[in-house]
Amino acid sequence: MSRPSAAPGAELARELAAVLRGEVRFGAAERTVYAHDASNYRQLPLGVVKPADPDDVRTALALCREYRVPVVARGAGTSIGGQAIGPGAVVLDFRRHLGAVLAVDPEARTARVQPGTVLDDLQRAAEPYGLRFGPDPSTHSRCTLGGMIGNDSCGSHSLAWGRTADNVEQLELLLADGTELTVGGRLDPDGRAALRALPGRVGQLHRELQEFTDRNLAVIRQGLPRLPRRTSGYPLDALLPEHGHDLARALTGTEGSCALLLGATVRLVEDPPARALVVAGYPDEGAAADAVPALLPYRPLTAEGMAADLIAALLAAGPRPPALDRLPAGECWLFLETGGATALEAYQAARELADAVRREPSATVALVTDPVEQRQLWAVREAGAGIVTRLPGGGEAWPGWEDSAVPPERLGDYLRDLRALLRRQGLRGVPYGHFGDGCVHLRIDFPLAEPQGVLVFREFMEQAADLVVSYGGSLSGEHGDGQARGELLPRMYPPEVIALFGEFKRIWDPGNLLNPGALVDPRPLDADLRFVTSPRRELPLALPYEQDGGSLTRAVHRCVGVAKCVDPTTGVMCPSYMATGEERHSTRGRARLLAEMLRGEALPDGWRSAEVREALDLCLSCKGCASDCPVHVDMATYKTEFLHQHYRHRPRPLAHYSMGWLPLWLRAVERAPGAANTLLRSPAGPLLKRLGGIDRRRVLPVFPPETFTRWYRRHRPDGGAPNRPTPAGARPVLLWPDTFSNHLQPDVLRSAVEVLEHLGFDVRLPQGPVCCGLTWYSTGQLGTARRVLRRSLAALTAAGLPADTPVIGLDPSCTATLREDLPRLLGPDGRPLADRTRTFAEFIDEYAPDAPLPRIRLDAVTQTHCHQHAVLGSAADRRVEARLGLENRVLDSGCCGLAGNFGFEQGHFEVSEAIAERVLLPEVRAAGPDTVVLADGFSCRTQIAQLADGRRALHLAELIARELRDRA
Repeated sequence: MSRPSAAPGAELARELAAVLRGEVRFGAAERTVYAHDASNYRQLPLGVVKPADPDDVRTALALCREYRVPVVARGAGTSIGGQAIGPGAVVLDFRRHLGAVLAVDPEARTARVQPGTVLDDLQRAAEPYGLRFGPDPSTHSRCTLGGMIGNDSCGSHSLAWGRTADNVEQLELLLADGTELTVGGRLDPDGRAALRALPGRVGQLHRELQEFTDRNLAVIRQGLPRLPRRTSGYPLDALLPEHGHDLARALTGTEGSCALLLGATVRLVEDPPARALVVAGYPDEGAAADAVPALLPYRPLTAEGMAADLIAALLAAGPRPPALDRLPAGECWLFLETGGATALEAYQAARELADAVRREPSATVALVTDPVEQRQLWAVREAGAGIVTRLPGGGEAWPGWEDSAVPPERLGDYLRDLRALLRRQGLRGVPYGHFGDGCVHLRIDFPLAEPQGVLVFREFMEQAADLVVSYGGSLSGEHGDGQARGELLPRMYPPEVIALFGEFKRIWDPGNLLNPGALVDPRPLDADLRFVTSPRRELPLALPYEQDGGSLTRAVHRCVGVAKCVDPTTGVMCPSYMATGEERHSTRGRARLLAEMLRGEALPDGWRSAEVREALDLCLSCKGCASDCPVHVDMATYKTEFLHQHYRHRPRPLAHYSMGWLPLWLRAVERAPGAANTLLRSPAGPLLKRLGGIDRRRVLPVFPPETFTRWYRRHRPDGGAPNRPTPAGARPVLLWPDTFSNHLQPDVLRSAVEVLEHLGFDVRLPQGPVCCGLTWYSTGQLGTARRVLRRSLAALTAAGLPADTPVIGLDPSCTATLREDLPRLLGPDGRPLADRTRTFAEFIDEYAPDAPLPRIRLDAVTQTHCHQHAVLGSAADRRVEARLGLENRVLDSGCCGLAGNFGFEQGHFEVSEAIAERVLLPEVRAAGPDTVVLADGFSCRTQIAQLADGRRALHLAELIARELRDRA
């Protein structure tokens, strides 16, 4: 018996929390984060449940049924049509806890998975057996098998291995009424009869499904087009006798609207040990598409299309990837992959394919056999969903007409007509996709923020639907329909087929509890648009957002939900998510919260929002998202803005005073470092930590007896006076004595002086104290940061050196601040210093490219500072290390977890430690005793010193100087 309630949220949340092992989140922050997927839509759920096990799923569904609250299943939340959100629903996040690969059977070539299993986790489990799951969407590092089954996902290799529907063996289902059953593949008549004879609700379900099919054979056979990529509507043709009444296939692609998935058995395919890649260039995308049918008989594993405007969007978003140099001449390229048991076999297949490409006079071709170069080229293609949200001219582009599909032999003409439709509407987009299957991805610059934007959006969607249907195609060829295309299904299917869709859903879910409005009785395609319905409140801003027209709203709307930030396996982004696994601690989750704060509905408190503050509290300001995110969401900058506004004219956290103002305190300690050391290690030390907002488990640094700048004045006979003559043949350089190196680890700066002087440079210092202001900037104290930087610029000018004198920074975070944040704070006044600032390795690489360096025959592991990864790059470091003869291995460890003041603050120690323990600390502990640990970042060296069981890391300058001293 159901229990209606006028306000069911609080009561339902209490009951769920009382009986579930997993998390129950009905607060504003979680509802806000889960109101979005990767689509244009925003629908606030009633709450979020993260089931810990299948029993939690059963219990949660039973309570939602009792309260008559709809349920939406969610994996990675990368659905582009709006399938993973639902107004007033309880969202079940399967990815959080139900992500295990339960079994791999190499003999049967199957695997059993949970609904939240991430595709790459399955691939890693199958790899030792030479197997893999065939479909591979570009979101493979975070998309889940449950989501792939819900949307019938495909990916670039569907040409060889089919869609998800082609690779499903069994589905373990939970129906809305609590019934559980397992459905499999093709059945013969005896198998169908056995199902009809089953007792209870399961037998009734099978009888209704078979009667439904038998009554509608003609309509199903005639009303559903046959093409490789038809994922619009329900796949009712799987129920036909000639297709074996395949219920697993019939439910794949139903977008969670018929049943909840508790588990699945999927088929695996043999993974070719060797690959080769043929890249074919054509004058335009139409010519590339026209060439595909003649190439398919050579059985390539892929036939992916990518036009020049996608490359232009990539170049507009960031530095040029070296892999682009391997593209042959052309304006559109096909990526044609071959496989083989050996490298020679893959090469021979690729050479035969390349010869076939050359038969088209306008085509060019490149054959790539190096695995690293292949991965780099594929990375460009995989980033497409994020890259093309910003067009080459800087305009925003949105999903909607995301993955239409036509018969491959008609793709060229369809693309030409689609381009013509865009021109008539005054719209622009970047088509790319699975040309071998006739499937096209397209993001379009719909003017959704303008008054007529919704009308333009609707008109285009309706005309595009009519166009693809005229080609015998499908509204969706990979991502399903959702709210984006559900309303358009009657343009693709006759009324009698649409009626069958409704009947099919009612057989499974007569109460319409599961993802209502997704395919049957869909919500209008122009309702719930997250940009249109936003009130766009104007809040004061302190930073320029020069890449986003001065708009923080536009900046946070960079996030379109492709969710690279929730890949926990590699890269820098996003360390806090890697540690907590909480969506609101991801770059995507924080961007959603900021967007809602600016919207002012679910989060009405503006800059005073406690929900946004909590989510940003665990942001390490590592800047990883600014480089690793395909659309370059810059959460570190947004956090600085928020902290500035949130605490403006208000008391701040204690750590903002102790560590935010640390440069000032260190200058005071410089007068009596011994007394300071005695005080910090006395019984007063723990009290000082508590008063400073510092975690009690952190070890406070030992102050050296002499700062670097004092040593330098002793080291130079002239005391470092300005305007002194430069020694003959020596070029003057300015060394930036950053606060932490100067006051806490002066040996780093001393080592740099020794190396630079050995190379023949005249090392000068600014005339007076300098500071990059990072501690104030990262804590949102922007007024002080600006004043500090202006005084530092004056100290540089007082050094009396030419304006083009290079400035060398030793600490990556400080150097990155000068390179990137200084112009942001001081405008044009900061640009000259930013342009002439170099890292230590960059300076040696650029200004001493032929200078002899000592050969250091040692093994090393390197922890790259996250700001260096994101802002500065490490190419120069690798070149210098090669000149040294160093056998170096760069760790894929991401942020060290200390991140300046973050890891010292109360409430952050556990997260800081968890981030370090993910890769960095185990790698450092496992390194041999003679292996050098390199870490240019002060934070990284400190984290290693405090948590890596006594290992000490060196700056590159220290390593070189040590070798020079030993040789002397």
